[in-house]
Amino acid sequence: MGQLVSLIDTWMAVFGLDIWVFQKTGSATQFALVTFTSTVPPIVISPLAGTLVDRWDGRWTMIISHLCIGLSTLTILALLITDQLEIWHIYVRNVFTSIFGAFHSPAYKASIASLVPKEDLARVSGMVQLSMGIQQIISPLLAGILLSLIQLKGILLIDLAALLVALVPLLLVPFPQISQPADENQEPLSILREIAYGWTYLTERSGLLRFLIVFTIYQFLIGFIGVLMYPLILSLATPASLGQIAFVGGIGTLVGALVMSTQKNSWKNLIVPILSAMCLSGLWIALAGLRPSIIQIAIATLLFFLTAPFINGSVQVIFQTQVAERVQGRVFALTGAISGIAIPLAALVAGPLADRVFEPLMAFDGPWSRNVVGQVIGSGPGRGIGLLFAIVGCIIMVAALIAYQYPGIRQLEENLPDA
Repeated sequence: MGQLVSLIDTWMAVFGLDIWVFQKTGSATQFALVTFTSTVPPIVISPLAGTLVDRWDGRWTMIISHLCIGLSTLTILALLITDQLEIWHIYVRNVFTSIFGAFHSPAYKASIASLVPKEDLARVSGMVQLSMGIQQIISPLLAGILLSLIQLKGILLIDLAALLVALVPLLLVPFPQISQPADENQEPLSILREIAYGWTYLTERSGLLRFLIVFTIYQFLIGFIGVLMYPLILSLATPASLGQIAFVGGIGTLVGALVMSTQKNSWKNLIVPILSAMCLSGLWIALAGLRPSIIQIAIATLLFFLTAPFINGSVQVIFQTQVAERVQGRVFALTGAISGIAIPLAALVAGPLADRVFEPLMAFDGPWSRNVVGQVIGSGPGRGIGLLFAIVGCIIMVAALIAYQYPGIRQLEENLPDA
């Protein structure tokens, strides 16, 4: 609950600062740099952060991370009050907070495995996904209302208050110590060797590494959807409809996570359900692109976000149960960096691919507008993106089916000992 309150208010502050940047500059490039400065630093720093998290006390790592992020918010608030806030201050703040977020995230994930019995890990992962769904619905809604009532200064003050709410349970809840294997003859590893050990740990468990590769491919393909969903909807409807569909997606996440958080894990092998859910998510993506219909897109969005919490939560459970607690910080940071880099890479590819290849193909006078593809997908603005959605959805389904053919992935939980 403490982390949920902090998450909601942090994203309210992010939403408010994003709007401030766009209103101040009117530049899409400046707006894109806000995202870039938030996403790239954690990918770079994560391997080091994960290694240090394994060495440090997880609870104090989270507490110090919250305090440092709060300090950056306080600095931005002071600059705003004195009318000295500039765009570059936001970039610096994003880099600063994302770096400390790179320490907080693996510490948070590792703490779950140490606090929660194995049989409840799936439910707790569902609760974490539930908090993401609540944040997805509440943060933009509250930020939009509060910006007109108390402006950005008020939102930043609320964010600082939420910091205290997050700190109280961290200070009160006792965290068990994670035991390290005793070996008097073994010399302590250097930082660089410990960072490398996270990778070694994965390569020694080839099934786990292959599963991570499959999930990274999935994340890369989902990155296309994240970049192109807004343009697809806005080619057919108004911004109001976009907001309504985003709300529908949030409801889907909320319901899917709620179901997951209330069910005991009865699966003996989670890999098969995960791959099946990936297949379904690919089907929903293809469905969204097949016809120029807002209703069809809304239905596909709801179904996709109903499926997403199960995939993300179950993947987390796989790594929490198959990775020893003493190295979870390193491994979680490394897996987060590997799968996380897929999204900005997809952003670099998706836009040009849609604008320069698929949209011209499916324009009213495009070369594919009158063939079978054009008759199914339709032609005109947004139909190239629709075709790309259909292709990406099919690739996801094929990738999941191919992954199922590998016994090392399909039988991962049977072949690896329970950590």
